[in-house]
Amino acid sequence: MTQSQYDKCLAEMFGLRRFGIKLGLDIIDAMLKALDRPERKFACIHVAGTNGKGSIASALAAILQTAGLRVGLYTSPHLVRFNERICINNQYISDHEVVNAWHAAKAAAPKEREATFFEYTTAMALYAFARAEVDWAVIETGMGGRMDATNILQPRLCIISNISLEHRFYLGSTIAQITGEKAGIIKPDTPVITGVHQKSAIEVIEKTAARNNAPVFRKGKDFRIRRSPKSDAGNFGFTYKGIDHKWTDMRSSLQGIHQLDNAALVLAACEVLMDQGTAIDVSRIKDGLANVRWPGRLEMIDTTPPMILDGAHNLIAARRLAAFLSDTAADKNITLVIGILDDKPCQAMLNTLVPLCQRVIVTRPVIDRSLPARVIEAGVKKLTDHVEIVESVRDAVFYAMETTANTDLICVAGSLYVVGEAKAALEGARAPEPV
Repeated sequence: MTQSQYDKCLAEMFGLRRFGIKLGLDIIDAMLKALDRPERKFACIHVAGTNGKGSIASALAAILQTAGLRVGLYTSPHLVRFNERICINNQYISDHEVVNAWHAAKAAAPKEREATFFEYTTAMALYAFARAEVDWAVIETGMGGRMDATNILQPRLCIISNISLEHRFYLGSTIAQITGEKAGIIKPDTPVITGVHQKSAIEVIEKTAARNNAPVFRKGKDFRIRRSPKSDAGNFGFTYKGIDHKWTDMRSSLQGIHQLDNAALVLAACEVLMDQGTAIDVSRIKDGLANVRWPGRLEMIDTTPPMILDGAHNLIAARRLAAFLSDTAADKNITLVIGILDDKPCQAMLNTLVPLCQRVIVTRPVIDRSLPARVIEAGVKKLTDHVEIVESVRDAVFYAMETTANTDLICVAGSLYVVGEAKAALEGARAPEPV
């Protein structure tokens, strides 16, 4: 396989953006049928929710791999390269495997309607996992759950992390409506683990689970977590009191106090898997948690000056970033490099982050859903006069490095697409495709 074949494959895939987002299962079902049902050749865990899906999925994949199993991980979006979306035993699939999976999925696609980008990538991931003979796959939903292409799965375990208002055009305008879409991943007799806390969300999940005879385990009711004394957002330990186990001296390599919530769901999932007969012990769980990596989420970059990359792509994520900065960088002058997409609560996110920063550089990722820099600048000016525009993310990152004191801190945030372009710039790679 040549580089040009890989590039041609990506160009075709990214060209599918013109078909937009179409929720439904008919097309992915037809594709997987033509591919000889790859999704039935391994056990899987299905993860939905507003925030934390990727952290939870990557942690579970790390734990299962540490336990000696062969594990696939499917997440989105990618930051720099498409291959990041499909991992096997913590390794991105190769360019050759991407091309093979693309051609297989393309040949399997029905003719009545062009499959969307996400339908193709989901089929490619499941095909790649089956070919690699994984024991388990951990699959993150793309949007919602009920009509998401990944909902073709028959998982051994479902996880719904949390719920907030997002993608209202597709999922609904209330917490209950959005929860109904996320709860669509619940399957008959399949355990559900959740961290939702709103009364309306809990009611929807419990009613959906009852209709499916699916046991529900809720954070705060069936399992809980307690942060260890004398720990901070950058280095915390915790005790987990679970469904049937109590585990002490636990620690996650992922940054941010909010990772306690994610870790609680991960450990509850491990309990359920153990009860189902999967051979995992607490030492493997500890090792997996200690070694998990999830790029672009409170990722510390060893540059001069130092840099934090964090997607912070919605209000909850922005608040979590703000809490981390307040806890770990209160003594630093922070330069914020920020770009935001047009479907996000821009002013609320700025209100959360800008007061913590001494200066702001507004930028714009190449994706067509990004807000114009002038729009974001107007929002920043309501909070501070120390704002500049540098349209290119690459140029904004290097300008920030040139103009920030070595003892201070740069924070790149507002969108995973901004973070992806920043990572590409720092790694000397070409800019990622805007999908």
